[in-house]
Amino acid sequence: MTGSQAIERYDGHPDAAPPAQASHVAIPAKGEITLSIVIPTLNEVGNVAEIVSRLDRALAGVRYEVIFVDDDSPDGTWSAAKALAAKDTRVRCVRRVGRRGLSGACIEGILSSSAPYVLVMDGDLQHDETIIPAMLGDLAGGADLVVASRYAEAGSGTALGQRRGAISQFATRLAQFFFATPVTDPMSGFFMMRRECFEAIAPKLSPIGFKILLDILISSGGSLAIAEQPYTFRRRFAGDSKFDAQVGLDFLGLLLAKATGDFVGPRFITFCLVGAVGLIVHLAVLRLSLVLLMFAFPVAQALATFVSMGSNFFINNAVTYRDCRLQGRFLISGFITFCLICSVGALANVGTASWLYTDHVTWWGAGVAGALMGAVWNYSLSTEIVWRRRS
Repeated sequence: MTGSQAIERYDGHPDAAPPAQASHVAIPAKGEITLSIVIPTLNEVGNVAEIVSRLDRALAGVRYEVIFVDDDSPDGTWSAAKALAAKDTRVRCVRRVGRRGLSGACIEGILSSSAPYVLVMDGDLQHDETIIPAMLGDLAGGADLVVASRYAEAGSGTALGQRRGAISQFATRLAQFFFATPVTDPMSGFFMMRRECFEAIAPKLSPIGFKILLDILISSGGSLAIAEQPYTFRRRFAGDSKFDAQVGLDFLGLLLAKATGDFVGPRFITFCLVGAVGLIVHLAVLRLSLVLLMFAFPVAQALATFVSMGSNFFINNAVTYRDCRLQGRFLISGFITFCLICSVGALANVGTASWLYTDHVTWWGAGVAGALMGAVWNYSLSTEIVWRRRS
């Protein structure tokens, strides 16, 4: 099929009525906006004017607005967007200071809109704007969510490259295996939905991470009628790719959080993963100190503890709390505070485990409980004290 795919509910059963075509989009009253286009950006200054120009050609006859949500780009993307907004009333810019993350940017942008339909697309021009009218037609025909898919029939994701393409398809299979997502491309960053549907599930969404569509699919609980539009993923127009190891960590954190019914959040899971890395660092330093440096055990243990605390702090600062990353003098004071918190957390760990063990709990059960107590303590106080948001 080269047109839209059949509308489906989350459980995969097709509706009787096929989606309407773009020509059936209802035109609102004069002055009202049909579509809000949310474009999260970070260092995309070379793309701002071009993407608005392309949207203008693709959406002739459609009343729309473009909302750039910029994470305080060092290259001045927000400045370029605001300059364009000064000349074009359809354009506006939300500049986020002290906050980072694609999902959070999308959530803020969509919730700031008032149009009945909202579209999310990247600012690098890899998403094909010419299929937007067909996506509007699907919503007018009864869909709640329309996913632009690289993997639907007639779609293509070859511009991703071999490495990124393989990772993307592996993540897609992983998401479909664990959550039976009813679309061919749950990792897509190009989708449109009814604003009222988004607002209904917005409180369940995580502002951390990059894969907001997957979060929407899981959090909707099977309540959305879904259609797909195949498209060809294009090469980047300007700027650099944001794909890195952080995207993978965020994805795993989201999967684990949703697997637990959001009982634990993605940030806590990432914090624990960093702690596991810190344990490996601790053991490696301890071994080297004992074997190569010939330190006494108390000295070697103290050195390993300090080094592992340092690795945990700097990795957490760069990864877990990147949206409120500490810099300058706050980096030093934050590290000292983090070490103090972790020291108390270690006491809580040992105390809890010892108490349970003397109460005839198995050694491994007591150990796990103690480690969990320490992790919760460290995470809670680190979040509230070390990496608290500063105005």
